[in-house]
Amino acid sequence: MFKRIAPIFLFALLSGCHANYSLSGASIPDYAKSFSVQYFKNQAQLAGPTVSQQFTDALRNYIASHSRLSLSTSGDLDFEGTISGYSIAPVTVSGNAPGQSATTRLTITIDVIYTDKTDAKKCFNASFSRYADYPSSQSLAAQQADLITQIDNQLVQDIFDKAFNNW
Repeated sequence: MFKRIAPIFLFALLSGCHANYSLSGASIPDYAKSFSVQYFKNQAQLAGPTVSQQFTDALRNYIASHSRLSLSTSGDLDFEGTISGYSIAPVTVSGNAPGQSATTRLTITIDVIYTDKTDAKKCFNASFSRYADYPSSQSLAAQQADLITQIDNQLVQDIFDKAFNNW
């Protein structure tokens, strides 16, 4: 008797839970069907002309591939903001050449406004900052594209987690 009832009970129990989780662990509200990512304007003086578009595309692609939401021009969930910081600074001093840096750090800061058009309690304004270090003996120009991609990936993950995992 138990063998017949257990599967029915288990099915009823699981179908009664209606939280919407994805494989990434994201908790996306049932009412949300679409998202939009507005172009992130570059307000940082040192950032190159492609940094804004690269970050905007990275955020769009990540959300599209890690959620069930579809990209829209005016989604149920909206991301907008600016690239507010782009800095290069020495991190460690070289033991071989006193006064010279052995490692340099590229830091990018993004200011984000997240709007949930249905639930205002989930909206936020936040600043996210990430960095990547590189050897000072190598030029930034030679590594810049890879460093920016690495930093963008970290920033996108942070923004996704804040919006959909409440981290």
